[in-house]
Amino acid sequence: MCFLFDSFEGWKTYGQTHDMKLHEVVLDYEMDQKGASESDIWSGLEKAYQVMKDAVKTGTTEDMKSRSGMIDNGAKKVAQSDITVLSPEFKQLIYSALGAKEVNSCMGRVVAAPTAGASGILPGVLTTLQSIHQIEDQKIYEALLIGAGVALILEQKASLAGAVGGCQAETGSAAAMASAGIVHCLGGSVDQIFNAVGITLQCMLGLVCDPVAGLVEVPCVVRNASAAAIANSSAQIALSHVTSVIPVDECAEAMGEVGQSMESRYKETAQGGLAATKTGQALAKKILIQDIEILPQTPEGA
Repeated sequence: MCFLFDSFEGWKTYGQTHDMKLHEVVLDYEMDQKGASESDIWSGLEKAYQVMKDAVKTGTTEDMKSRSGMIDNGAKKVAQSDITVLSPEFKQLIYSALGAKEVNSCMGRVVAAPTAGASGILPGVLTTLQSIHQIEDQKIYEALLIGAGVALILEQKASLAGAVGGCQAETGSAAAMASAGIVHCLGGSVDQIFNAVGITLQCMLGLVCDPVAGLVEVPCVVRNASAAAIANSSAQIALSHVTSVIPVDECAEAMGEVGQSMESRYKETAQGGLAATKTGQALAKKILIQDIEILPQTPEGA
């Protein structure tokens, strides 16, 4: 029987007991749960990563303006900016995460990893990491499996849905998945991978879900970029042999506790936070009117 991903400690122990690497434990789970062959799983990962790469390319080269008007080619503006805050690589990370998420906001094709609202984080992180370090695709596929294992545990201990646990559950989980992938790709140990996850969760703890006008656009897109940055900082810290102090399982449980105690207005209801601001309310009203105006008119007497 495969490991059922009830805890990070259990994942580590299972791997040690069965002489399996972290990604191999997830691969075993995928084959068992889906009844698929190993080659099928690798093929699926290849296709998923290609969609991620395509989303980054589309979001940074094509017109990305959402119907609401709140998203207006932000990724391209960052990519083409004359100002570089830290380095070209950091800039690439930011516009890649923005671009992939803007594709989602503009109704394009993305990988929900783990949700559509967080769909820019893993693509932004992994494509940038691969271009900087010349990492082979196979290693990226392994990182995706490890990210999936992280998500399976967070789903049980907390949540992956903004409607249940706030934005910490979506962008926080995606950032944790990405940080684990970074550490794996750069040769980190199991403990370093889990420390990266724990540090990421600590940084994202308590983030509310407050989409303006109920659309997964503002502040969702820019949070994908900031979460991608946090994933990298957490990986850098963990790879430098700094621990999360609070064990990763306890960090995940803390995220679940915070999500449970969070008021409903901060859980994707568009009733609190930025959605409840004066400007947020005005945008919601304007977008609603626009939607009503474009509805097909029913002929009289029909």
